[in-house]
Amino acid sequence: MKLFKKAGLPLLFVAILGGIVGYTLRDTLEDIGQIAQAQAIESEQSSEAKPQIASTAKLPDPNIYFPGTEALAPDEMRIVACGTGMPTAREAQAATCWLVELGNGDKFIFDAGTGSASRMASLHIPYDYLNKIFLSHLHTDHFGDFPAYFIGGWVAGRQHPLHVYGPSGDRTETGTKYAIDRMREAMTWDIEGRAGRLPAEGGKVIVHEFDFKKENQVVYEENGVTIRSWPANHTIDGPVSYSLMWNGLKFVFGGDTYPNKWFVKYATDADLVIHECFIVVPDMVDKFGFSVSTALEVGTQIHTAPPAFGKVMSIVKPRMAVAYHFFNDPDTAPSILEGVRSTYDGPLTLAEDYMVWNVTKDDIRVRKVAYNEDMWPPPAPQAPPPVDRSITKYVSDWITAENLDVKDIVQNIYDRANKKYGTNEKPNQ
Repeated sequence: MKLFKKAGLPLLFVAILGGIVGYTLRDTLEDIGQIAQAQAIESEQSSEAKPQIASTAKLPDPNIYFPGTEALAPDEMRIVACGTGMPTAREAQAATCWLVELGNGDKFIFDAGTGSASRMASLHIPYDYLNKIFLSHLHTDHFGDFPAYFIGGWVAGRQHPLHVYGPSGDRTETGTKYAIDRMREAMTWDIEGRAGRLPAEGGKVIVHEFDFKKENQVVYEENGVTIRSWPANHTIDGPVSYSLMWNGLKFVFGGDTYPNKWFVKYATDADLVIHECFIVVPDMVDKFGFSVSTALEVGTQIHTAPPAFGKVMSIVKPRMAVAYHFFNDPDTAPSILEGVRSTYDGPLTLAEDYMVWNVTKDDIRVRKVAYNEDMWPPPAPQAPPPVDRSITKYVSDWITAENLDVKDIVQNIYDRANKKYGTNEKPNQ
């Protein structure tokens, strides 16, 4: 059985230049040499002064986040990377998805890219708490797992509607509501086959579409949380970037965007800023087989090149800059880091899936998630209602006419269940 394991390759580097060391960012950044000197002094001290660790004792904090084991402080924010990759699928990195958890209990999903739902499930959070998705735009690597969040979350226990927030387009057909409504229509058979067997409210989707053109508009305000949006520049009209402000902390998610003045204006003074930082042009040519012309356009005109990412961050000056939207491999990350560092020398994380940032006013701690690949859905906050046979649909008589006779077996299962749970359920066929 596969138990807890750390995801990703060893290159999860919070870039260590200009005085950033390890996974924790302090308000006063220490020089690498100072740390080494302190360690040397410590090693010279008597070993008798150090506590002895027994072979069966609990070890000190392993600098790993185990889902479901840490309560957030009332003034703390936690961000988890559930997708940091590219449109092309691969096991190591799902497409774009970020979870923001607040000390007041609120949780927000920013983008729901393909493959990200399994990462979210690994965090073992009841789906009734994962009911707010904010979409930056409508590329599938940013909302392709919507069916998994919608239907999968419903099956896994969500008893309330799923709320989707997203931008309009330059016309009705390119807006969030059009996309989500059509996806839901495509799942008609799936929804009807579950009606009555699952909580009715959990099978609803409520779309909150807002004008993508408005600057720094409030698109969500509740429970002390304010989320704003502003236009982004990516492919065609419609994409947006977001900020989330709560309890004196500010989180910014850029989605996909070419560097723009809106972002610089509204992301300033943020604690943690996530902005795309695309794979370098030579890797697009050599590894993806793009033509030079296409690689240049995609890597520098549609997406943000690493030096351009660095320039944005050098102006915004966040407490922590997070670069994503590239395959974070040992042979690709160095060139990305080099490009970023040519224009930016501040706090930096090159993101990969299952990284987690704990943010307070005094500290930003960066770790990896230890997750269980065999995770079952967490229990719902409240017991689900029984089957509503008044709206439940069944197969036609001509199909049941061909059923193999296993009624005695099924009845025996019902009898044992009724005895164990004190119910009086009866089979329908």
